[in-house]
Amino acid sequence: MARMELGVRAWGWLTRRQASVASKSEDQVIAMQRRNMPDNKVSDWIFGSTVVGAQKADRTIPGPDGDIPVRVYRPMGAATDAPRPLIVYYHGGGFVFGFLRMGDWLCSSVAARVGAVVVSVDYRLAPKHRFPAAVEDCYAALTWTAANAAELGGTPGGPLAVMGESAGGTLSAVMCLLARDRGGPAISHQALIYPATDMTAPRPAALASALFLSAGEMTAYRRMYLGPDGDPANPLASPLLASDHAGLPPALIQVAEHDPLREDGTRYAQALRAAGVPVRYTEYVGVPHGFVNFPGLCRSAAQALAEICAEQSAALAPAPARKEPARKEPAA
Repeated sequence: MARMELGVRAWGWLTRRQASVASKSEDQVIAMQRRNMPDNKVSDWIFGSTVVGAQKADRTIPGPDGDIPVRVYRPMGAATDAPRPLIVYYHGGGFVFGFLRMGDWLCSSVAARVGAVVVSVDYRLAPKHRFPAAVEDCYAALTWTAANAAELGGTPGGPLAVMGESAGGTLSAVMCLLARDRGGPAISHQALIYPATDMTAPRPAALASALFLSAGEMTAYRRMYLGPDGDPANPLASPLLASDHAGLPPALIQVAEHDPLREDGTRYAQALRAAGVPVRYTEYVGVPHGFVNFPGLCRSAAQALAEICAEQSAALAPAPARKEPARKEPAA
């Protein structure tokens, strides 16, 4: 395996010391959720910030159990009548952590480069809100986004995509299953960044102490998300275990070499391809789980972003106008 950059390894060591959930009680985790991410030059360098060429605005939308906070990113400088696809983004954090700030760099970059309106969803978190609370919040946000395209500055009836990393990648995959099985909205593309797709699968022993996501942390996240009675084989928790993957939208699946979830992405790509779904699958070498979240430390984050934007631009481009054949005038 390729060696990780020194800065990434140092950040992983520091993160594990300060924020690991492996030995935390649920009350301790809920207390950790109340911490705000520092907003300063250091955090902007590590995690990235809103890029030039995009603007953002916060609002709330109706959800199944109260309002859901969302952050909307729009490209700047584009003509108001230009086609603008919609992309719904779900952050990572093991279904336990995560907040809107986490998506600023990725979502604003996509808005600026793809020319899309990106809606980032602050879904409810475990352990206070267990499965399927996050799933239902995410689906509510998806349907709301599709129904309010014009208000958001998107193209009504235009292409709609989902995007997410880690737990957000899982939720993005689940949204595609739900949209297919519940009759909409139509999704044109799914970008799954190191998703967890099978909560029943054993993890590689060699990666049991992997940076940012150890075996103990994965067990803790699953326990808090599903609760004592949750079924890890439920396809809404483990989309790989769905009985049918046919009819799902084309996918980009990105995985990391030093990630215990690497096989989840690999197996999901295989399942989609077996069902006839077009898939682009990319493994980024020398990087751990979560690498897209810290572009200041990991050079591969910019490469992954470029691939995401290229795939979305191709998948969400408006269809060319159909040219009618010229009419022949009858002979005199």
